[in-house]
Amino acid sequence: MLEVLKNTTYRHLFLAQVIALIGTGLITIALALQAYDIAKGEAAQVLGIALAIKMIAYIGVAPIASAFAERLPRKKVLVGLDVIRALTALCLPFVTQIWQIYILIFILQSASAAFTPTFQAMIPDVLPEEKDYTNALSLSRLAYDLENIISPMLAAFLLTLMSYHNLFLGTVLGFIGSALFVVSAKLPVAKVPAFKGVYSRIKQGAKIYFNTPRLKALLALNLAIASASAVVIVNTVVLVQSTFKLTENATTWAFGLFGFGSMLSAFILPKILDKFPDRSVMLTGTTILVIGLLSGYFITSYNGLLVLWFVLGIGYSVSQTPTGRLIRKSASSESRTSLFAAQFAFSHACWLVTYPLVGWLTTNIGTLQTFIPMAVIATISLLLAMRLWPSQDEALLPHSHDDLPPDHEHLQQHRINGVHVHEYIIDDYHEKWPK
Repeated sequence: MLEVLKNTTYRHLFLAQVIALIGTGLITIALALQAYDIAKGEAAQVLGIALAIKMIAYIGVAPIASAFAERLPRKKVLVGLDVIRALTALCLPFVTQIWQIYILIFILQSASAAFTPTFQAMIPDVLPEEKDYTNALSLSRLAYDLENIISPMLAAFLLTLMSYHNLFLGTVLGFIGSALFVVSAKLPVAKVPAFKGVYSRIKQGAKIYFNTPRLKALLALNLAIASASAVVIVNTVVLVQSTFKLTENATTWAFGLFGFGSMLSAFILPKILDKFPDRSVMLTGTTILVIGLLSGYFITSYNGLLVLWFVLGIGYSVSQTPTGRLIRKSASSESRTSLFAAQFAFSHACWLVTYPLVGWLTTNIGTLQTFIPMAVIATISLLLAMRLWPSQDEALLPHSHDDLPPDHEHLQQHRINGVHVHEYIIDDYHEKWPK
């Protein structure tokens, strides 16, 4: 998995990602503590709304940003967005009102919404070989998981020296460091497709998504993943500090155990994906999430919470890490950015539902009781994904083109033993999935 770091360009981009993620992890913990400090009994609801605003920014900005990012210098785009995020994070320590949190979160996450799909779509150009790309996906997942461990540990240490307000400064340094590594990377020149307009790009990504069976199943899995992760993100601080009456440091360690479980999964996933299809792996991971959520209702101690968060971390990584492989398999290089943006928007639309839902349920029916409806949502999503995703998901599909003349270039290029067959993706020649 670490072999891909020999690629200098990818190594610089990976380091940029890691440093920015640590900063993002610090802001997540600081924001949870800030919400608890300002809102007290309504902390879950305030945090749920703040995270829902984040999702609104992601859904609204990502597809539009990807349409323009394809035609702008990628290095300047990424650096500029890092600078915007750093300046916004610099304002967060001075917040005294809940509405101020909401405004700054929207600005900061709008920049992140533009950054992420641009960054994701660039990696296949840097690492064109599927094996390298798969390892890069696992390494990227590992980076997210290490952040889930390092950030809480770093936060726990820093909280012994300073107030949580100063954790926001770590976020600023993370975004500045990310910008510096992007500047140092030599990025490949991407093939620029003809500009079709913002809404045309959004439509293109959505068209591919909703006409590809594995991606329709992915949307259902996104909802299951969002159901579990929303419980972890929104309710960790409430469970630890309100239910179990423990300290801020105990909150950071709970976040860390979730990340540790996810990290262990990321280490072994490349070998698992070599032996088992994406469908089996992702459905197994989602099943772990469902079982974990059902178990959450019976948690009676902090130690039990740590074990559960560790298990949910495993399920989270196993169900989510192969997503990039599905996107890569389902799009051409020209449409990949649009499809990554569509996945980015649709997955975050699921969090837009689950974050405020968890906050509302926790405030109105109780913290432990919230596990049950979220488990029901995850179960229904899992069953729907199993139905939508064919068990035999072959890349090469024989099909016909009744609308093309027999001597058409496309028909001549992809003929094997008299049959028209190739890797099937939704594009101008293939608007529907063959039955």
